[in-house]
Amino acid sequence: MPRDTPLTAAPPHQRAAGSLEISFRRAPRGTVLAHLFQAAPLRALFPASDPGEPPVAALANTAGGLAGGDSLRIAVSAGTDALATVCGAAAEKIYRSLGPETRIDVSLAVEEDAALEWVPQETILFDGARLRRRTEAVLAERARLLAVETMVFGRTAHGERLRTGLLHDAWRLRGADGTLIWADALRLDGDIATRLDAPFGFAGAGALGTLLFAGPDAEALIAPLRTAAEAAPAPGGATLPRPGVLLARWLGDAAAVRASVGAAIVAMRAAAFGLPPRLPRLWVV
Repeated sequence: MPRDTPLTAAPPHQRAAGSLEISFRRAPRGTVLAHLFQAAPLRALFPASDPGEPPVAALANTAGGLAGGDSLRIAVSAGTDALATVCGAAAEKIYRSLGPETRIDVSLAVEEDAALEWVPQETILFDGARLRRRTEAVLAERARLLAVETMVFGRTAHGERLRTGLLHDAWRLRGADGTLIWADALRLDGDIATRLDAPFGFAGAGALGTLLFAGPDAEALIAPLRTAAEAAPAPGGATLPRPGVLLARWLGDAAAVRASVGAAIVAMRAAAFGLPPRLPRLWVV
């Protein structure tokens, strides 16, 4: 560019657009990986499973976090009779944005008599972060899904609170024919600090944890989930919002909410899937 050419606008920043597709199927030797596609900065790691554990896919963001304008697309499916776990290799960090939104789209599909654990680690929202995330799960007949998410409102280890920005987190759970089974959404915008501090809102909590279980045996599992929720270090509770769906939530400081979600995962995976009562290897509470 000639030295006397005026610079009318700042050059656009490079944005990440990661993509990941994982499919599991049932084989004579058990559940195996059937399909894998990945595009940076998303990567899937496959650590050796502990005895009695299903195959595990650990999701990693090689960029270390997400900035405004970045986007991720994740699709996970479990074929008929398969049982698999998908977890996060670390917490996901959403950095402060100068305006553009960070977008994450998650698609989960569980076929007949299959079971999927979707247990990522927490999402940490830096002050000024702008996140729009949508998670959609499709369940066939007799399919079972255990899903969790934990939102941390600020870098609590640095004494930072989420004060401004955007959080729009939407969930949709559908049957194989497209019928809507359950829907939920959380939107925080503008002066987020006031809403987080409201006594009839989040009451000053530093984190929100959610556990969802969907399956034909949901009603029989309400007791162990309620026991885990009520014994957790963070205040929480569990309910049956509709037949076949269990929901538990916790509010509190980040460490207590993480420990509460972890304890509920242990209780539910043992009760629902007959798995060892322990967290996936990469989860450390």
